[in-house]
Amino acid sequence: MRVRIDLMWHRLSFRTQLFLPLGLSFLAALAMGGLLLQTFAAGQLADENEPGRRSTQAVAVALNGTLSAADNPRKMLDAFVNSLGTSSDIQFRPLEAGPSPSVKDSLREVHGVPQWFVDLIAIPDMDAASPVIIDGRRVGDIVFMPNLSADLFEKWIGFLALTGLIAILMVLTGAIAYLFARSSLRPLQNLGDGLTRMRRGDYATPIPITGPPEIRRSCEEANALAATLAQLSQDNRDLLHRLVSLQDNERRDLARELHDELGPLLFSIRAGAIALSAAAPQTGNLGNSMQEVMRSVEALQQTNRRILDRLRPLYIEELGLEASVQTLLQNFRRQAPHISLTAALDPDLNEIDGPLAQTVYRLIQEALTNVLRHAAARNAHVQASIAGETLAIDISDDGAGFPADNVFGRGLTGMHERVRALTGSLSLLRADERTYVRCRLPVETTRDGLASI
Repeated sequence: MRVRIDLMWHRLSFRTQLFLPLGLSFLAALAMGGLLLQTFAAGQLADENEPGRRSTQAVAVALNGTLSAADNPRKMLDAFVNSLGTSSDIQFRPLEAGPSPSVKDSLREVHGVPQWFVDLIAIPDMDAASPVIIDGRRVGDIVFMPNLSADLFEKWIGFLALTGLIAILMVLTGAIAYLFARSSLRPLQNLGDGLTRMRRGDYATPIPITGPPEIRRSCEEANALAATLAQLSQDNRDLLHRLVSLQDNERRDLARELHDELGPLLFSIRAGAIALSAAAPQTGNLGNSMQEVMRSVEALQQTNRRILDRLRPLYIEELGLEASVQTLLQNFRRQAPHISLTAALDPDLNEIDGPLAQTVYRLIQEALTNVLRHAAARNAHVQASIAGETLAIDISDDGAGFPADNVFGRGLTGMHERVRALTGSLSLLRADERTYVRCRLPVETTRDGLASI
């Protein structure tokens, strides 16, 4: 139970955690004030009216003595009753008028005081009745009926003053707490927003240094951390730039070796096989073996060209990026006639060269390879466009999608590293029953960044 309460408490906002105890404190103070008023008001009323009760008894004793000595006691009693008036707390109640009403019954309607407040105060039993005797016979009572309206009105005014004071203190305390929470939460919110930007890779926007000294120090430390992360990120991009450059150089050297060494050897083997086939009789097992050698050599040459194309596509340097991608799409259509492939390529792609062009080509190549091997798709679409200084590439298909626990495969993971090296972004998502590979690359920034490698 305690753990559940702690969890519920920690889920509340800072303002709620601040104002809830304050509000409960003021309500408790108000309830305590009402309890004290109920406890001490009754005793105070009893003490204030105790002399009146005693006076009633003394008046009754004196009146009985006077009536017993008077020649006309009835006339003397009437004169006494007339002298009391209607505003006196001491009254004569004839015997035929019935029992005397209690003080509580006379407080049902007190002017200016609500009835719930009257009921809240425990009115003490202050009734006092002394019999009046004439000729040995009881003719009535001298009763003490104090008028508590003024006392209750005074208590009500005091209660209102206490409530008003508590309300004013509550408003002032709430205003101070609100200003304090605002001055503290705004810097904390700025700090949280800054940390969110840092998590997303934005280290350039500084966190405002505001608020109490403790929060200001946290903001300064966060800004220092952002500067360190920005430097590390820049160093990482530089290393990735160099890694991409080294990989491209290695691929170029390997492609040159395969082209210069393996290509002539395969051509020589094929030429020798053709010459041997022309010189020898084409019968029996020898003829079949020669045909097998010719087919194997041709397959090796096609494999060599395919490997060379993956290592370093020569179409980009000779034809440009847009034409090279069109050639790549044509090859895909021949390899996968069951997949309907559409494309929308910006003609300005031919203006891109160098590592950026290599990355775009290889990204489309790798994405289409995944579609062919894993997607089981029927339709695919390739779109590449340049808007301002941003190159946008989107490859989508209506296949089965990707595993939730393996967003990037080995090929796309390598492409992700190349895109990061070019300060771009690569994402893989599923929407509207289609799988999207989306890449965004800065054109001018990438050129400038790689020109210095």
